[in-house]
Amino acid sequence: MLAIIAPGQGSQTPGFLAPWLEDASLRDLLATWSDAIELDLLHLGTSADADEIRDTANAQPLIVAAGLLGMSALGSEIDLSVTAGHSVGEITAAAIASVLSNNDALRLVRERGSVMAVAAAQSQTGMSAVLGGERAEVLAALTRLDLVAANENGAGQIVAAGDLVALAKLSESPPAGARIRALAVAGAFHTRYMRSALNHLAEFARPLPVKNPIITVVSNKDGEVVATGREVLDRIVNQIANPVRWDLCMKTLSDLGVTAILEVPPAGTLVGLIKRALPGVETLALKSPADLAAARDLIARHTTSRVGKVGGQ
Repeated sequence: MLAIIAPGQGSQTPGFLAPWLEDASLRDLLATWSDAIELDLLHLGTSADADEIRDTANAQPLIVAAGLLGMSALGSEIDLSVTAGHSVGEITAAAIASVLSNNDALRLVRERGSVMAVAAAQSQTGMSAVLGGERAEVLAALTRLDLVAANENGAGQIVAAGDLVALAKLSESPPAGARIRALAVAGAFHTRYMRSALNHLAEFARPLPVKNPIITVVSNKDGEVVATGREVLDRIVNQIANPVRWDLCMKTLSDLGVTAILEVPPAGTLVGLIKRALPGVETLALKSPADLAAARDLIARHTTSRVGKVGGQ
């Protein structure tokens, strides 16, 4: 059984889309999406520097567009059973499952990135990965500093979010056995600091047309399978101010019997977590067009029946 997963913010690096855009059809597709959401995705994916693509309003649409571009490169006739996304990657997953069209997914993420950027600018906040340590001790340390476990990623990784001064204190005195790594994000996402963006995004999302997923969708909120398109969208909206439980998503992927996982661009982060948490599952990070042949081979070896045409325009 094959699952396709989509990464979240912080997975982007300068120029990572350049190899994909050597294909004229993919370049034209990205140009079309750029025009549709009035954001130069070609520039952001090729020539923009690290600071420009760290900006939340740029990073989020870029990441979702990259995932959808990777799916387009694979082709629309893909046999898969399950999809999930980390944080903003849930919008990519919703398009993969045909809950949202590609165009509506990009419109949604454009708005999400914009309102979250405004919310982030209202306070001096950020996020840091806590790598290692005992979960209970890490959570206790975050509570003492009034920080939030915004992402529980499993495989010994919890992402702390909150005030930059408190994050600095955490870095200076980490929990036993843990090390701290600041993340390239511009705010405390999935925390109370994003509540000011919530109502606006809910209003924007309400009229978007949705369909029920054609494949299994696993939710960040609690690792549960979501059956209806409207609930998928509602969870995506509410997620901006609530923690991501990627650890529970990975448990559900295992419980469902997933045997292989393909991560779409900008790939690598989630595959790294899965290799540690689910060592028996075959993984592949679709980082560049050079990985397409291996990706198609993985798909062929881990699917037994057609599920349906994934994605939409």
